[in-house]
Amino acid sequence: MTQSPSFNRQALRAAILDLLESREAGKSISPTEAARALAGSDERQWSRLMKPLRAVAIEMATAGELVILRKARPVDPSDFRGVYRLALPGGTPSDAHDA
Repeated sequence: MTQSPSFNRQALRAAILDLLESREAGKSISPTEAARALAGSDERQWSRLMKPLRAVAIEMATAGELVILRKARPVDPSDFRGVYRLALPGGTPSDAHDA
């Protein structure tokens, strides 16, 4: 039986920031990249992190640490749906897109 990944909010936050800081200025990441960085490539494992990761991303966006994007545009972190990307504040992401 495969163990479910369990990561605290700090680990999720760190994974998001590590990925964003490793990118060129103006580049965004998919939240699945952060989940995979923590849980590996097994979709059953990383997909379990998507809801907690979204909650952490919303907290970070509300605090001004990152920007949540939909269709390459910043959205209100308290009111968005669907596919999204994450970017550091201060610049228009050049690779933001809904996948």
